[in-house]
Amino acid sequence: MANVLNVEKQTVIIGSLAEGSSIRSIERMTGVHRDTIMRLGVKVGEGCAKILDAIMRDLPCTHLQMDEIWGYIGKKQRHVAPSDDPSMGDAWTFCAIDSETKLVPAFKVGKRDSETANAFVADLASRMSNRVQLSSDGLKAYVEAVELAFGADVDYAQVIKTYTEDQSKTPERRYSAARILTVEKRAVQGDPDMKAANTSYVERLNATTRQHMRRLTRLTHAFSKKLENFEAAVALHFAYYNS
Repeated sequence: MANVLNVEKQTVIIGSLAEGSSIRSIERMTGVHRDTIMRLGVKVGEGCAKILDAIMRDLPCTHLQMDEIWGYIGKKQRHVAPSDDPSMGDAWTFCAIDSETKLVPAFKVGKRDSETANAFVADLASRMSNRVQLSSDGLKAYVEAVELAFGADVDYAQVIKTYTEDQSKTPERRYSAARILTVEKRAVQGDPDMKAANTSYVERLNATTRQHMRRLTRLTHAFSKKLENFEAAVALHFAYYNS
């Protein structure tokens, strides 16, 4: 009979993954092999994706913010060869957050292109029960995606921020966020409330996601080797976040 981890140990492993612990650190803490930890994480993550897909329906959200967070599969984009699997390289997680409840109703992993944007926004629109106001950054792919998914039943604005590079040579400021030079708001579709148009909450969500997903923590060697592992980790994170 195959060995099966007891429920207590499985709970500790999944809880540690959700809190941002690395697979190898969990291996050291629990004595469970990293391959077993990874298989459990993928299994639970895929289950979380199915649960979220089922329950995130007919949502009465009124103002949603959208953004993308960067990661990579296998290797960074500049190292990807033509012979590599198409899933290798950049992996962007598109996500939306409700400004009032801080609920994340939809997310999608893929390239930062029209195909992924269209699929993400269409999925987001299918989960709403009423007209919503959308805010996003200046990604051009959103404009077509919103029109295709929502038609005329949406109020949409883009918030375009211009940053300056920090020229400081001071080591402690080497990894500081760039200073914002200008913020421009553009009404794209419908009649959005421009005072309410912003992306602050979704940008804060991106920070939370990086803190709780070791694969997205900056300046580490942690990354996913397979797309399905990355997608499962994303689903586990947002299920944990929404709970």
